[in-house]
Amino acid sequence: MVRTTQLFRKARKTFQDLRLLQILQSEIAHELSSTPCQNYENNGSSSHFTVEHDSLKSQDVVLRRKMDSGEEVVISALLGPLRFGYDGAFPREILMKICVSKPGVSSLLQFDCGVSEDGHGGSPFKLYNAYYLRSSDCLGPSVYRGPSFSSLDPRLQDALKEYLISRGVEESLTNFLLIHLHKKEQGQYLNWLKNVEYSIAKRESNEL
Repeated sequence: MVRTTQLFRKARKTFQDLRLLQILQSEIAHELSSTPCQNYENNGSSSHFTVEHDSLKSQDVVLRRKMDSGEEVVISALLGPLRFGYDGAFPREILMKICVSKPGVSSLLQFDCGVSEDGHGGSPFKLYNAYYLRSSDCLGPSVYRGPSFSSLDPRLQDALKEYLISRGVEESLTNFLLIHLHKKEQGQYLNWLKNVEYSIAKRESNEL
């Protein structure tokens, strides 16, 4: 009776693993055939910026640009929360932190921005916050960063956005980030699915 129970448990586990393998393989096939960015393939470029960090194990990407004047622009970008019910090509907004510094000056400007498709094939960025920081040591959350961006004069808000555009934060760059980070997430998800599939298949072969 004990032996029968053990065989039954093993058979049930084998069936569950095979079912899980089928689900994983179906999901992998779906992801491989899914190309949500296909209509946006050639619409973006990071030509003005150098990719400084883009690890396969991390969620973010860091870009840097050094202007002829010596001024540096550093962008850190990653995907924001999933927007449930959204039926566009890109289900997540891009969240960007942009820091602008001048040579020989410890102070810097920091901007918090968001990027999402506008429904017309574009991806203009939205400026959420702008800060003047006395040094890079003042990036902590406890430091007072001035009034809220929405309370600033609308003309100043527009001028700050134009300031970033003049430093290369234009639509070709935001298109690049929107496509690149969604593709990166899809690639990481595919790798995870394949690793799980391999582990289960290997375990099943060892138990035969």
